[in-house]
Amino acid sequence: MKLTLGAMLSSSARRDPARAAIRFDEETISYAQFDAAARRAATALAQAGIGHGDRIALMCFNTPGFLIAAFGAWRLGAVVVPVNHKLAAPEVAYVFDHAKITLAICDATLAPVMLRACDEAKSPPRVMTTAGAFAQLPDFDALAAAASEHAGDDANENDIAQILYTSGTTGKPKGCMHDHRALSLVAGYTSAVLPMQRSDKTLIAMPIWHASPLNNWTLGTLFIGGTVVLLREYSPRGFLQTVQDEGITIYFGAPVSFLAPLHAVPEFAQFDLSSVRCFVYGAGPIGAETARMLQQAYRSDAFYQVYGMTETGPSGTILYPDEQIERAGSCGRSTLPGIDRRVVKADGSEAGPGEVGEVWFRAVTIMRGYLDDPAATVAAFEGEWYRTGDLARLDEAGYATIVDRAKDLIITGGENVYSKEVEDVLMTHPGIVDAAVVGRPHPEWGETIVAFVTPKPSASLELDGLREWLSTRLARYKMPRELHLRAALPRTPSGKVQKHLLRAEMNI
Repeated sequence: MKLTLGAMLSSSARRDPARAAIRFDEETISYAQFDAAARRAATALAQAGIGHGDRIALMCFNTPGFLIAAFGAWRLGAVVVPVNHKLAAPEVAYVFDHAKITLAICDATLAPVMLRACDEAKSPPRVMTTAGAFAQLPDFDALAAAASEHAGDDANENDIAQILYTSGTTGKPKGCMHDHRALSLVAGYTSAVLPMQRSDKTLIAMPIWHASPLNNWTLGTLFIGGTVVLLREYSPRGFLQTVQDEGITIYFGAPVSFLAPLHAVPEFAQFDLSSVRCFVYGAGPIGAETARMLQQAYRSDAFYQVYGMTETGPSGTILYPDEQIERAGSCGRSTLPGIDRRVVKADGSEAGPGEVGEVWFRAVTIMRGYLDDPAATVAAFEGEWYRTGDLARLDEAGYATIVDRAKDLIITGGENVYSKEVEDVLMTHPGIVDAAVVGRPHPEWGETIVAFVTPKPSASLELDGLREWLSTRLARYKMPRELHLRAALPRTPSGKVQKHLLRAEMNI
């Protein structure tokens, strides 16, 4: 059997056709039904002119329509481009043009943003909706339901299956290209490391267009033949209620998704969360005190931390339950199956205990490269090793703790924000002449965004007004939470902002 995502789904459907593949809003889709729906979706896409290598944008909440459209596209050998549903129209338009999107399918409630993006794109794609109808846009769900089943699998394991966008040091998002073989192996490696079981019910409450919820936890569950439980959008109470009602056994989320219910839901302790055997968190470590508090609150010591990035599949390292307290704050020592890790100093030698170096990964799950950006692709690799840009300090046992991010990445609430992307938008404000953005540690969100700006002499700037101006230009999670006005920003003789001085000013 070839290693394609369509073949993976069909294999699970043959093994256990009646088992629940997807649970959503109290409805069940069996593996046989899911595989048939994906085959009908493939036919509907083909009838819409989509073929091998064409790129389809999917901007959806966590709904079955996303997965049915994705697997339909993969069966045709088309490329799925998941799009962050929190993006503003100009940001979506950039993805349309950069990825050369042929067709975009969006949740019906997101159609207004999608159509505004089409107005701004140089080459706007055709648009269809899922999870509802909107105006005169074609209803993809209805088209797929009426189509016949596509019989074959037109993809090959080396075909690009997915382009996931992640920001880079230039501030513009870069498209990470992953092929069918790599994603199939990510699914297999993830299911092996916990290990997953076909009786598992995995809650996908984090946005499914993110690399880890989609590739690790959704595909991993489908690979092993478990049940994917979709929560349309995370909320603290909805998360707890779904775990209790559905008997969830595996949950992955950013640290804030575990912490928020403790503050937002007064009757937290009344929810029965005993079905969960694996609480997995990523997008940032937690300290020993927080780890103890979560174990007590959730009445479980079955917490895992995973560390990786979009470029690696994501695959990387894992911190196991018995390491949560003793090695708190680190991103682990053990790697997932099929991946190697190095920590390399600036002179190219291996870092030793107490030394800081850049984290490098080697694996077959690593991206094929950045879409139409050969220079960035070359810069990201040293031979077959991917250079993460994350700087880590090793302890005597080989556990790595991230101490800085060479690429100025800010992780807030599990979302990746690159400072230059925000700075570039700030610099278009008519009242700003200079801007710098840094992250401040935050106990729940991981980090919060802080903007230092130099206003024009005649300008009057305040945070609420600036955030309102940014609301149509940046996703909400990218907006500064703090604003500091400065007559001038500290710069080196070559003109680079000395962000370490700004961080020192805030005692970071």
